[in-house]
Formats: sequence, structure tokens, C-alpha cells
Amino acid sequence: MHPILNKNLFFVKEQVGMFKASNNFDIYDGETQQQVLTCREPNLGVFTKMFRFTDYKRMTPFHIEIRTTSGDLVLKVKRGVTFFLSSVEVMDETGRVVGRFKQKFFSLGGKFDIYDTNDQVLCTLKGKWSGWDFKFVRDNVEFAYVTKKWAGFGKEFFTTADNYVLGIEEKVPANNDLRLLIMAAVMCIDMVLKE
Repeated sequence: MHPILNKNLFFVKEQVGMFKASNNFDIYDGETQQQVLTCREPNLGVFTKMFRFTDYKRMTPFHIEIRTTSGDLVLKVKRGVTFFLSSVEVMDETGRVVGRFKQKFFSLGGKFDIYDTNDQVLCTLKGKWSGWDFKFVRDNVEFAYVTKKWAGFGKEFFTTADNYVLGIEEKVPANNDLRLLIMAAVMCIDMVLKE
């Protein structure tokens, strides 16, 4: 696992652009405010691009790569075409599958379970119906949170784009696959639950 994922606070800034089919984000260290990662969809097909501008956007496949600013692969997030509920696969920098997410049938605010490779639920991502606040929890223990409310960065970062903060609790051990899965899940909130 790349050491950058052992940090506990990140700012995720969406790259905005007119007629942009792909979901692109820049990820900053929440303490130093330096960009540390990029999240890109480098190989969008023609039909996927076309459907991204329609009401079928949530059904389109995605293959996201998160890399360091120097280009080193950190993780991949992949989903095929979906018609109802999403199932997303997460791989580390070597291509090893570290887990997956499965969207829940019905939940106000959005919800999906995060599984390890043995199909065991590690935690659940739960959203509030009233806004853009999410928590990673299991048995009432919070592992991480995602929110749009944070004053740590200047107002120039906050636009109409989807910009938010990821905070990972200290109780999530360093170099634990759960850190990879949490970062990957944050990139999927927008495409699976909020689009």
C-alpha cells in the first residue's frame, strides 16, 4: 500500500469542465494542503461518453485510477454496466483485488456495504438524506467520514463542483486494506449514489 494512504485527512476537489464525461478529482493532504493524488478515468469508451450526458449516467461503467502526482498507481476502482444496484471492485497498485462495495436496495441518503475478499462486511457507508454527509461505520463504531463542511481550505476551493473532506479515524491501522477501500468508496459516492 502506498504510504500516502496512511494519512488521516484529505480534501477531494472535483475537476470541473464543460462537456466533461469523465469524473476527475484532485486529492490534497488535509494537513499540508498539497496535492498528493489524482483520480482519473483515463480510458472512457465512445458509448460510455455519450451515455454520461443522459439520464443513464448512473448505469454507465467506470474504471478509475488513483495515482500519485508523480504518476505511480495507488489503486483502481472498477464497475461494469449496471441496471439497478451497483457492485464495485477495488484493486491495489499491483492489481490484487482488496474488496468490493455493494449498493443497498433502499436507503434514504444512500448506503453501500464494503466487503473484504472473503465476502465479509468490513463496514457500511451511510449517507444522510438531508445533505452530503457520510460515515463509514460498523457496530456503531465510526471508521471515517465524508462531508462538504470544512473551513480548513480557502473559499477558492469551494465552487459548484463536488468538493469534500475525507477524515479517517486513527483506529484504522496503517497499511490496512480498509484504508484503500475507504478512499475508493469516496470516489464512488458521486458516481453510485449522488449522480
